Amino acid sequence: MPGKPNPVARLFWTAVIGGPFALWYGAPALAATGFALLCVWLRHLGRPRRFRARVRRIARAHGETLALRRRQESFRDAYGNWIEDGWLRERDYFLDRTVLPQIGPRYTDLAVTERDRMRAIVEAEAASIDLPEEEDAPEDGIDYERYCAERLTRAGWRAHRTPASGDQGADIVADRDGMRLVVQCKRLSKPVGNAAVQEAAAAQRYWSGDRAAVVSNAGFTPAARRLAAATGVLLLHHDGLEALDLAQV
Repeated sequence: MPGKPNPVARLFWTAVIGGPFALWYGAPALAATGFALLCVWLRHLGRPRRFRARVRRIARAHGETLALRRRQESFRDAYGNWIEDGWLRERDYFLDRTVLPQIGPRYTDLAVTERDRMRAIVEAEAASIDLPEEEDAPEDGIDYERYCAERLTRAGWRAHRTPASGDQGADIVADRDGMRLVVQCKRLSKPVGNAAVQEAAAAQRYWSGDRAAVVSNAGFTPAARRLAAATGVLLLHHDGLEALDLAQV
């Protein structure tokens, strides 16, 4: 299997190379060959630990984003059940698209056998980040729009809310550094669907925006994510507004 080292082959060649020296130089060389064989074996045994350490470093570097996604993609449904389907998909997406490409083919075998431990590492890193309390965001839709506009203003945007009628799908229009962001705000108890993405894309054209975004306290459905990827609409949690830089997205 590509990426899977063969410890038997390494032990064999270490013995083949060290054997003649052991026969020629006696006990010291024999001890050195034995020590080399031990090092080869211990290094092989330590591969899973080194692999998990690399996964942990990568996850830690993205800890804040993972924490936001974890909160954004989890919600309580109308029956009181805690739903994490979106977060579980996001967690696997992060492993497949961010972690594994950085680790490379060297650990292909462990990427399969250590999958559950990789998920646990990402979960732990996401849970370790102390995010602001979700209750800080107003539940009323109009108040939530004001809340998002205030966060953009604190980040240096010139943000204003659009009129209640004739907004063409935009709740906030914000300008900074010659860039215009058109925002639709959704304060919901369930993931946002693709209708909001369609409206944001239309509002971007109407308001001559450089980018459009849907901002929500909740997650986004798979259909919304697919449409956003196709249209270039940003899907954001309100906690990410103050760090938003259109030049980097």
